[in-house]
Amino acid sequence: MADTPSHRFTEPEIAGVYRAIAERRDMRHFRPDPVDPALLKRLLWAAHHAPSVGYMQPWRFIRITDRALRERMHELVEVERRATAKALGEREDDFMRLKVEGLLDAGEVIVVALADGREKHVFGRRTLPEMDLASVACAIQNMWLAARAEGIGLGWVSIFDPLELATLLGMPEGARPVAILCIGHVEQFYPRPMLEMEHWAERMPIETVLAENVWPEPSAG
Repeated sequence: MADTPSHRFTEPEIAGVYRAIAERRDMRHFRPDPVDPALLKRLLWAAHHAPSVGYMQPWRFIRITDRALRERMHELVEVERRATAKALGEREDDFMRLKVEGLLDAGEVIVVALADGREKHVFGRRTLPEMDLASVACAIQNMWLAARAEGIGLGWVSIFDPLELATLLGMPEGARPVAILCIGHVEQFYPRPMLEMEHWAERMPIETVLAENVWPEPSAG
């Protein structure tokens, strides 16, 4: 009987995948150096090769090359940053001390959005319409892991009014921005997630989110 070919990657390849997962960071501090266009093309390739429910590929990418437009986007983020701080109550001052974006510093800025006309995609979404958003998140994660492997920082900014940003970028009715991605060179990657380092939150032990056959947390009733 012939040997069955292995579908497993080599040990170094496997280690590289897990290393990218372990060392991926939501970066906020960037150098202004330009990003090699070929590298950016590879990152977008990684994003576009993400899985999507019903193969709908709902993601759209807008590269922001106009400095004035970047500054307007930064203003939108700043407005929401202050509103978020107010909503946090007693943690307002802690939040305002955090650096939450690198829009004016990063070499590249990409807005990732949901396409319009998504209602026509029923496959996999009839009872879970939010799977279009899940698909876009997969594309962003692909890009994030590829960026880490390439030694390039990436930060996901979600602090903005989506209607204001959609209007600013001329999005059609039904389209919706999901993320502003700041991409660029960094002095170093954070040794731990920044929000852990800033004592904002800690990673939950996996035992608290994993269960077998039933919900992992006891019912309040």
